[in-house]
Amino acid sequence: MERKIVHIVGTGTIGEPLIGLLTDYKDQLGIDEVTFHKNTPLLSDRSKVIDLIRRGARLSVDETLMKDFKKLNMDPDLDTEESIKRSSVVIDCTPRGIGHANKAKYYEKFSDSVRGFIAQGSEDGFGKKYARGINDFALTSSDKFLQIVSCNTHNIASITNTISLHDDPENLKSGKYVCVRRANDISQAGSFIPAPQVGTHPHDFYGSHHAEDAADLFKTMGMELNLFSSAMKVNSQYMHVLWFNLQVKEPITLAQVKEKLHNNPFVAMTTKDMTSTVFSFGRDHGHYGRIMNQTVVVEQSLIVRKDHEVSGFCFTPQDGNSIFSSIAASEWLLYPHSYEDKIQCLSHLFFNII
Repeated sequence: MERKIVHIVGTGTIGEPLIGLLTDYKDQLGIDEVTFHKNTPLLSDRSKVIDLIRRGARLSVDETLMKDFKKLNMDPDLDTEESIKRSSVVIDCTPRGIGHANKAKYYEKFSDSVRGFIAQGSEDGFGKKYARGINDFALTSSDKFLQIVSCNTHNIASITNTISLHDDPENLKSGKYVCVRRANDISQAGSFIPAPQVGTHPHDFYGSHHAEDAADLFKTMGMELNLFSSAMKVNSQYMHVLWFNLQVKEPITLAQVKEKLHNNPFVAMTTKDMTSTVFSFGRDHGHYGRIMNQTVVVEQSLIVRKDHEVSGFCFTPQDGNSIFSSIAASEWLLYPHSYEDKIQCLSHLFFNII
């Protein structure tokens, strides 16, 4: 019988918690082994690598660096190519551009023996875009390469789908969004900014890449949506904030909007209006600080204008939605007919109210 092995490449803001989550739930998810690749032997990363190994994951490094890792008491079990070749699923969590380079160097070479390869939101064009609960039915047996959309794209897609598309794909007239992004993750030492910084609109129709990525996600289901987004960064490390404005054809009430949101298990509702308090809830009650919901909607911020225009604010969970979609995509590749049941072991990590 084939062993089910999931291999994660990268130990950053998505890779590290993803490795931990998979090792903690591998038995329930039907995974025999979790392996992970670390590119550089850094003393500052030693503590997390040792703890991931202690929790059951096996370390993979380039063969030429094995001695350097061992000098820092990080003991690799596998080399780079071996760990990819023996895997059932590979999840690439490396910085922008490296996933494409890995695809050309390694993944295409082993595409006959590995069931599938998954990359994160920065790797546009890596494969079919995917977000759990949005376009599951668009996945087909020929999808060997998948791209998990970014955390903000999850948020945009979830809000848009829940409020304006769930009953009628033709109902949405337009969607506008402002992504107020944190400067960096609390795990990152660089890229912080001293003051709020506004972004540009590189795409003539969609504005920033967030709306473009969301539109591309819906295109996998045959939908052509009129979406536009702007983005800016603020000098915070907590959570992204999303402002949305949805114009719909059919009249809708505020009570109906709230009911739609409350009924979606991927949406969390809150009366907290600060990113710090929602982030604190995730730190205290999430899996190692992560909220897995696709979005956290601030209930009192919701408004319906002239029966056809819905606006409000919501928070984007710090990569939790991307992590969960990565797991769902892996389970779909491993168990295409029963993955929905397999991932129910993580349902308790979702919150209705925060």
